[in-house]
Amino acid sequence: MAIKQTHSEPGTYFCTFTCINWLPLIEETNLYDKIYDWFRIVNKKHQVTGFVIMPNHLHVLIHIRETGGIINKVLANGKRFMAYEIVKRLEAKNRADLLTILKEGVSPKELVRKKKHRVFVPSSDIKLCDTEKFVIQKLEYMHANPIRSKWNLAPDFVEYPHSSASFYELNVANPKVLVTHYKDLTMG
Repeated sequence: MAIKQTHSEPGTYFCTFTCINWLPLIEETNLYDKIYDWFRIVNKKHQVTGFVIMPNHLHVLIHIRETGGIINKVLANGKRFMAYEIVKRLEAKNRADLLTILKEGVSPKELVRKKKHRVFVPSSDIKLCDTEKFVIQKLEYMHANPIRSKWNLAPDFVEYPHSSASFYELNVANPKVLVTHYKDLTMG
């Protein structure tokens, strides 16, 4: 059983969250625009330093500044924002099959609180990247994800459009979101 740990210290965090049952809900609903919207919201107080958006999960490096912020809350707000939009888009597409699965994923406790759908796995993977080596390791892992044989989403990892790989490898900014290079992070 996962232990919920609150991460309240400033720093760079590698975060992952996944759609329930590994369903490709991000791809099915073309949610990329809303994820970029969320990144822009995150950048108002913190810094997105790397990411890859996959069909059914998301990896992101977020630098939490000293000025406040708990990464758990940042992720919870993002997941809530995205979950409502996924449900809305599935309803618009008349995807009763997927909506039924999302309804079945709601726990009895959540039903009492009037929760209607479980879109994401309740917990998120959150790791503090306390060394440059660890940040680089996570960036390489994220950026290689789209070209792994399971996915094969692009011929080369720098060509996958929903990633910060081209920013780091080719110095080409993503027009949809400001990514702060991990070497340029500001504190405070």
